[in-house]
Amino acid sequence: MFSYQVIVDNLPQLLWAARLTLLVSVLGIGIGLILGAALCAARLSPVRGVRMVSAVYTSFFRGVPLLVQLLLFYYLLPVIGINVPAMVAAVGTVGLCSSAYVAEYLRGAINAIPPGQREAAVTLGFSPTRIWTRIMLPQAFRISLPALVNELILLVKASSLVSLVGITELTRTSQALSSATYRPLEIFSSAAAVYLVLNLSLALLGRFLEKRSAI
Repeated sequence: MFSYQVIVDNLPQLLWAARLTLLVSVLGIGIGLILGAALCAARLSPVRGVRMVSAVYTSFFRGVPLLVQLLLFYYLLPVIGINVPAMVAAVGTVGLCSSAYVAEYLRGAINAIPPGQREAAVTLGFSPTRIWTRIMLPQAFRISLPALVNELILLVKASSLVSLVGITELTRTSQALSSATYRPLEIFSSAAAVYLVLNLSLALLGRFLEKRSAI
């Protein structure tokens, strides 16, 4: 019989683990935004070699499953003499993967900006760097905000994969509690509810930011 007491007893541990899930996701999207902006600039570069390198990067991280990327980097780094904690390897991989998607979101948003704005900035004497950082990127982030929020929600769900490299986030904690209590239905139902609350909260935050940025 379904036991609500099991949920009450174990929910605090699940909520604590959810903090790590959210941390991995937020750090991942943070890295993704920074690298994604640079990668987007490379994708739009007039230099053909730069465009090709960025295209290969984007194709790799969008074409290979995140799970395979996690395992690859987790086992590859020690082989080449780079010993980092599992948390660093996991967040780094999530961020690298996210940057490929963020770059494409921003590239699509920049292509939606009227070219006359760039031409006007050039006429006014703005440098290419100022055009990019003060005119193009701010508008691109605003246009692509729904897609970026959706990316963060996807990362929250995808963060369950980091449990395979020893990170005790929500999914791994759920597995441990399920084995300890022999009540998998209650434990995983609770975990599903926590994931749902996290993602609904992020969706509401995204809608709020969209309304603010539209003012």
